[in-house]
Amino acid sequence: MQLILKAFYIFQKDIRQEFKTRYAINAIVLFAVVTLTAVSFSIGTFAAGDEVLAALLWIILFFSAMSGLAHIFVREEETHTSDTLKLVAPPMSIYLGKYLFNFFLLLLLEFITVPLFFAVMNFSISGVWPFLASLVLGSFGLSAGATMIAAIISKASAKGALFAVLSFPILLPVLIMGINATRIVIREESFAAISGPLQALFAYAVVVVTASLLLFDFVWNE
Repeated sequence: MQLILKAFYIFQKDIRQEFKTRYAINAIVLFAVVTLTAVSFSIGTFAAGDEVLAALLWIILFFSAMSGLAHIFVREEETHTSDTLKLVAPPMSIYLGKYLFNFFLLLLLEFITVPLFFAVMNFSISGVWPFLASLVLGSFGLSAGATMIAAIISKASAKGALFAVLSFPILLPVLIMGINATRIVIREESFAAISGPLQALFAYAVVVVTASLLLFDFVWNE
C-alpha cells in the first residue's frame, strides 16, 4: 500500500506541475491537431478507404504521443529534482507514478483527437465499445513502454531524437495491433471479432509493465 500511495503522490505532483507549464499537453495536442489538419488537406477530395483511415488514426496518435511522453523524466533532470525524488520514493513507486501520468496524457490526447478525426475525415465504425477497448489497451502498452524509454534517455544529450529512435521498434507492435483492431471494428460490432488483437494488446502491456518494474531500479539508479 505504501508503494501505491507514493506512486499516487508522484502522479499528483506531475499533474500539478503539468497544469502549471502545460508543456507536454500543448506538445501532444498541437502536434495531433497540426498533423490531422495536414492529413485532411493532403487527402483532399481523394476517397481514402476506411482501412487507410484506420492506419492514419493510429499513426497520428502514436507520433503525437511520442512528442510529449518523454518529458516526464526529462523534466526531473532539467529541474535537478531527480536526486530528491530518489530520496522520497522507491523506484517502483516512481515508475508507477510516471506511468499513470503518461497514461493520463494519452487518454487526454485521444479524448481530443479521436472525435476530431472522425469528424474531419468522415470516418465511422460499427463497434464503438470494442474500438474504445482497443484504445485503452493500446494506451496501456504505449504509456508503459514510453515511460521506461523516457527514463533511459533522460540523461542523454540528444533526448528527443533518441526517444523517437528507441520508441519506434519497441512500441511498433502496439501500433500494428491497434490498426488491426480498428480495421475489424469498422464492420464488426462484437468484442469476439477483435478478441485476438485485444488479447495481444493486453499481453503486450502486461509484459512491458512487468519488465519495466523489474529493470527500472537499475535504470533509475545508474
